[in-house]
Amino acid sequence: MKLDFKTMDENWQANFKGGEKGLLAKMFSDEQNKIIRARLIAGATVGEHKHDTGSEIIFALSGEATATTDGVEERLTAGDCHYCPKGHGHTLKNDGPEDFVFVAVVVQQ
Repeated sequence: MKLDFKTMDENWQANFKGGEKGLLAKMFSDEQNKIIRARLIAGATVGEHKHDTGSEIIFALSGEATATTDGVEERLTAGDCHYCPKGHGHTLKNDGPEDFVFVAVVVQQ
């Protein structure tokens, strides 16, 4: 199945997961997965949250951000992939000068 993010509505998500500012997201969801193309605006954060029932994979498309998983920081730039395993928590901070654009896959089990 093709997911055409070019034709999906982009929705503003203020203070996503309790973070600061917000992100713009285009999302597909079914009972097994969420697939999201998002833009985390400059200075915004995704609040710390735990993945109790599945994992999350974030693939960086452009911009830069810092992901923190279980207290360990990782710098993300275009082409990098961040993985948060089931049972672990993470947060994301756009500390760069432009939007951090990424695709996230959240496995729902």
